[in-house]
Order: sequence, then C-alpha cells, then structure tokens
Amino acid sequence: MSTPDAYVSVRYLVDDVPAAVEFYTSLLGFEILSNPAPAAFADVTRGPLRLLLSGAASSGARATPDDLSAPGRNRIHLVVDDLDAEIERLRAAGVTFRSDEVAGPGGRQILIADPAGNLVELFQPR
Repeated sequence: MSTPDAYVSVRYLVDDVPAAVEFYTSLLGFEILSNPAPAAFADVTRGPLRLLLSGAASSGARATPDDLSAPGRNRIHLVVDDLDAEIERLRAAGVTFRSDEVAGPGGRQILIADPAGNLVELFQPR
C-alpha cells in the first residue's frame, strides 16, 4: 500500500466537469488543484479534501459499472459556521436543495446537490 498523501480523495462522477468545477469553487470554497482535461476531469481541494470530478470520458467513470453510476445517499460533509447564512446564500445562487434542514443531537444539517446530482451535506455543529 502506498504512503498517504496530504489529501483524502473522494471521486464524484459528474455530467459536466466545468459546471462542477464552477459549483465547488465559486459556491463552496474549493480551489482548483488541476484541470488537465477540462471536459473529462478536474480535481478541487478544500483543506485536506481532494474531490475528483470525473466526467464520462475519464478513466474513473469508465471503470464504474452502469448499475453503480447513479448518485446515491453517500455525500461529502462540509462543516459551516452559520448554516442559516449558507442556506440563504445558496438559495439565492439557485442551488438545488435535496432535504429540509434537520436538527439532531450534534447539530443541524441540510443536503444540497451539485450540478450532477451528487450530494453535499452542510453541517453546523452545536
């Protein structure tokens, strides 16, 4: 097994790589790490998270069996300082919300979707 690097990587299959890059960088504070094949692949980072945005032409998407390619319940989890302000900001930007706000013993959360329908959980701890 190889030595872990500075990032924890998660792969999301996306329909439109440029739209996904725009969504994560302009709305959620990610930075572009690389974008070698703009229509096929890019990776963006936020802290130690490296998000691999793989379009249909990428090797990551081609390696996925058809029955596993639809977005599901898995998601990345981003901690925010002010959930109410984030909800207001993202609604104004036209982001798709996939849940109502949920409160639990650890805090509050809401689910949004990226342009390909992948889930992102915004969480504000108590």
